[in-house]
Amino acid sequence: MVTANRPGDRPPEDLTARARIRDAALAQFAEHGFAGATLKGVAEAAGVSIGLVQHHFGAKDALRQACDTYAAETLGSLDGLGVTGGEITDPDFLSRMFQHSPLILRYVARAMVDGSPSAASFFDSGASAAEAFLSRTWPERFPPGSDRVRDAAAVMAAMHQATVVLHRHLSRRMGADVLAAENTARIGLAMFDVYASMAEFAASDTGTAIRDAAHTYQRGTSTSQNGPDDDRDR
Repeated sequence: MVTANRPGDRPPEDLTARARIRDAALAQFAEHGFAGATLKGVAEAAGVSIGLVQHHFGAKDALRQACDTYAAETLGSLDGLGVTGGEITDPDFLSRMFQHSPLILRYVARAMVDGSPSAASFFDSGASAAEAFLSRTWPERFPPGSDRVRDAAAVMAAMHQATVVLHRHLSRRMGADVLAAENTARIGLAMFDVYASMAEFAASDTGTAIRDAAHTYQRGTSTSQNGPDDDRDR
């Protein structure tokens, strides 16, 4: 069962009744989905009355909207995670991020699976952050606004977010709850191993041949559908 974070998992300024209710709602929505979660269950998990839940958030729809907003603001963009400023290389920064993200990641995972109204927003936010990161880091390979950076960013977001959506299967295969605070780094470390290995493969003769074949196929498909004068940016 997923429970709200313990008081020690949150900074003192975030230990208000409203924050406890929000955290309980994140956990209840993550475990039961929006349809299965109840205000009574949220109140019990937060240790407050239903009346206090309604006082702070009103109906269940408003409570979900508050959770959506909090999740979006907390996850932020790649810049918000310190990629540009360099904070993400600080072990203390990473420790805080891993400590406070599991509950939100479980919530987002359930929202994506259930197809909630916020699912598209979460995905688009990740894709937009990836697009900005790719264009800023490799502007010649991924020109801003190009089809190439749009496609790469969308695939990158899908690959990364899939590890959250499929966290139960990952946990089963990896032998540990990968969204638990003590294990969340394992996904990132595995990604680094995969990216490093695939970069070597992509640069190999076989990888180059596969990429060239894919380009040839794509050009042939584009020409047959749009005519020989099609010059879309790829």
